[in-house]
This record gives sequence, structure tokens and C-alpha cells, in this order.
Amino acid sequence: MDAFANRIFEGNPAAVCPLENWLPDATMQAIAAENNLAETAFVVPEDDGYRIRWFTPRHEAPLCGHATLATAFVLFRVIGVKTMTLHFQSRSGPLAVRQDGDWLAMDFPAYKMQPVEAPTDILAAFDIPPTHVFRTLEDPNYHLIYERAEQVRTVKPNLAQLEQWPQDGFAISAPDDHFDCVSRYFAPGAGIPEDPVTGSIHSALVPYWSKLLGKSIIHAYQASTRGGELHCEYHPDQQRVTIRGKAALYMQGTISLPHSVT
Repeated sequence: MDAFANRIFEGNPAAVCPLENWLPDATMQAIAAENNLAETAFVVPEDDGYRIRWFTPRHEAPLCGHATLATAFVLFRVIGVKTMTLHFQSRSGPLAVRQDGDWLAMDFPAYKMQPVEAPTDILAAFDIPPTHVFRTLEDPNYHLIYERAEQVRTVKPNLAQLEQWPQDGFAISAPDDHFDCVSRYFAPGAGIPEDPVTGSIHSALVPYWSKLLGKSIIHAYQASTRGGELHCEYHPDQQRVTIRGKAALYMQGTISLPHSVT
């Protein structure tokens, strides 16, 4: 699947594996490494909904937006689940995705950024210094804030240096004249040098830019090579974020596993 995309070859690729029962963790990790995509999502029916898990090529992720969007598209449009809203249980709590015309609207938690003093090695990995550095408690990401979108678009991080922080991701963002905010995301320690479009970081970016800009609806853009738009809304009373996007089916297939690993 290509998530946060109007057509294939845009947005962020994700693999989706619908299962009847869970595979061993080592097998799911091996499949994700074999796929070599930012995330592979595995989903199993549970109660009145589903349980979803996400794996990067190197480890299990606590939250993933684009692979959740891709999973919802598969359940709605490929498998043909007859409901307007899908409910998922995950490591990050309950999530939901509803059909909204041609769009899919994800209901995600809202995360608060905490100001921190970033380690010197991390700051040295970015050739343009940020104006502020934050960290989210709920997921392992540093958020580097810049004054101008052009800085975000042109910064060249030292990925080999950032890879020394295997449990951390690095989101950079700034305000923009056309979009409300522009971002990029790097997680080389997880096997993701630069992620094309990262839905999960907007659990923190949307509340931050919503407060700073004084508006609840945030039109965001991730300025990777493939790029992607996210139409978001912050709901402070519920401490939730709505993230809207589209997806496109690229390929369907079957994974052949030996009986010894199933």
C-alpha cells in the first residue's frame, strides 16, 4: 500500500498482513525485515474490532500512522468489511479509522511535547541548528523546531551519527507560508533513514502547532522526496487528533512460510 497518497508511487509505502491468529514475534520481525519498508502492519480480529501491531525492519513500533491508514484501506476496500468505523487496540491504546467520503480519518492520541536539552551528539548531527528541542513521553521521538520551512527542507542530517540512537526518532518541523507546518522524520536506528510520510509524529505536531498558530485544523506537509499531505484536527477536550489521508493499493500477494515458524 501507498499511504497518504492519491495514487501509487506517492506517499509512504507500507505492507499489511491480515492474520487469523498471531505469528511468533520473531517471524513477524523477520517478515518486516524482508519487506524492508518503514512499517509492516499485522492485524488480527479481536472482540468487536482488531488488534494491530507494527514492525520496522529492526523492531516493533509503539505507534504508526501510515501503516494504520493502509490497514484500514485493506480492511475496507480489499477485504470488504461492512462498517463505517474500524476499532483497533494497540500498544498506544485504542485507535479508530472511519470512512469520510474518499478519505480515511484516523482517531489518534494527542501527545504533549516536553522541552529538553538534547544531547550534544544529536544536535551535532544536524547541519542547521534548531531553535527549540522537545521530546514526547509517549513515544521515543525528539522534535526539533525550526524558524523557517526552508531550513526543514534543506537540512542534511548525519544519518550515521543518528543511527547510534537506535531507540529514537527525530522529527523536524517549522511553520510554512502555504501549509500550516512542514516536517521531516528520520529514524535510521530503526532502519528508516528518512520516512516519506509519518502519521504518528502528528500526534505531537498537531497539538503543538495548533496551540502556536491558534487554530484547531492543521494542514500539514511532510517534505520528503515522495512527500505527502495530512489534513489534521486537534480536539483538546478529548486529547485526540484526527489525521485524514488517502491510500492506494500497489500490490497483493502471499507470503510462503515453513510450518516450523507458524
